[in-house]
Amino acid sequence: MAGETAERTLISDVMASVRQRIAGRSLAAGAKLPSIRQMAARMEVSTSTVVEAYERLVAEGLVHSRPGSGFYVANQAAPMELSDVGPRLDRAVDPLWVSRQSLDAGDKMLRPGCGWLPPESLPHDALRKALRKLSRAGDAALTEYGSPLGLAPLRQLISQRLDAKGVEVPADQVILTESGTQSIDLLCRFLLDPGDTVLLDDPCYFNFQALLKAHRVKVVSVPYTANGPDLERFAETLAAHRPRLYITNSAIHNPTGAVLSPVVAHRVLKLAEQFATTIVEDDIFADFEHTPAPRLAAFDGFERVIQIGSFSKTLSASGRCGFIAVRPDWVDGLVDLKIATSFGSGRMGSEIVLAVLTDGGYRKHVTALRDDLSRAMRDCATRLKEIGIEPWLMPDAGMFLWCRLPDGLEASDVARKALAEDVVLAPGNAFSVAQTAGNFMRFNVAQCPPRVFEVLRRIIG
Repeated sequence: MAGETAERTLISDVMASVRQRIAGRSLAAGAKLPSIRQMAARMEVSTSTVVEAYERLVAEGLVHSRPGSGFYVANQAAPMELSDVGPRLDRAVDPLWVSRQSLDAGDKMLRPGCGWLPPESLPHDALRKALRKLSRAGDAALTEYGSPLGLAPLRQLISQRLDAKGVEVPADQVILTESGTQSIDLLCRFLLDPGDTVLLDDPCYFNFQALLKAHRVKVVSVPYTANGPDLERFAETLAAHRPRLYITNSAIHNPTGAVLSPVVAHRVLKLAEQFATTIVEDDIFADFEHTPAPRLAAFDGFERVIQIGSFSKTLSASGRCGFIAVRPDWVDGLVDLKIATSFGSGRMGSEIVLAVLTDGGYRKHVTALRDDLSRAMRDCATRLKEIGIEPWLMPDAGMFLWCRLPDGLEASDVARKALAEDVVLAPGNAFSVAQTAGNFMRFNVAQCPPRVFEVLRRIIG
């Protein structure tokens, strides 16, 4: 292992030397690099080290090879200015605003507005262990397409995990996807036509709106309360608009952190049945719960409810893997659509997720994570209240606080000012179909170091 590390360091040294000479213009575009033997002698390394360094520079596009002649500096595009990668203060605050700012943010940016955990909160050791295990697996696991339904052992495990929350569904009614977002996209392709109506909560996860816009459907919304959707408005909206789909969270609602009550859940299902509305239940935050909340799918038995989920929040956003649990007569149609749009499943990601979930350390990781988030929730709420920012409610679990700003403040204005100080916030109207959350803000308590509150205090005054 020490020898491998030393070799990697020598290769990096050779690459750094070439990059420095190119940056300093001593090697211009089209110039020939020193021969492998010349560079080996100059750097006092083996010729094999130089060969590997040059090949990696070719892979990066910095150098190109001419067989029988040598290696040459490639024609380089104009260097990217730092201003090109900085935050865009002039972007409209729409449902994609938070995603764009959070995903484009550099290392120096703080992201209390993003929807994921910081790297230190995720199970690095378990992921590395799973990667080592996968590296020793057969070639098929590393190179072949997966089954369209998805890795069978993982689908069986998901079935068991759902059963533990009162949701009974056999493994052959579970379809693996690349993410929760792909799950919703497939369902929209399968169930909707352009011009159909879809019902959302207000507020709701902002990417629901962005995705539905891409499907060219009409979006309507109902206010969300501490116990679920406002039932009177829910009934009125179903009667007036006859939506094909209702997309919601029920375990831990995003962005409010509210939990659906059993009474509201039963009434929602009755109304959905009356007006022939299919419900897509996004259960992406299931592992954050201390105590399982009611699931629409558990009450419904998958007659009118579809449940989706993924593992990006507690495992890794980089290893993409999600699922759809659905009624049996829709499985083949969804699988055909999945083949048409993405072919087979991502077997490598599924194998990694399966390895981590079946490792004894995952349960301990999740237990510790829940406790950490509970402490962060209390601390963040206290600090926000000191500034005059009031939580709409104190969630039982999860990582989000939905908060009201002091009177007279517009969340989008606060967000733009914070962005100028390298802090990405999540203004309320990004989550609101009706644009009625202008003085609200969603905070990710796991992404709120002290400097976030210092910036907010300066802005709010």
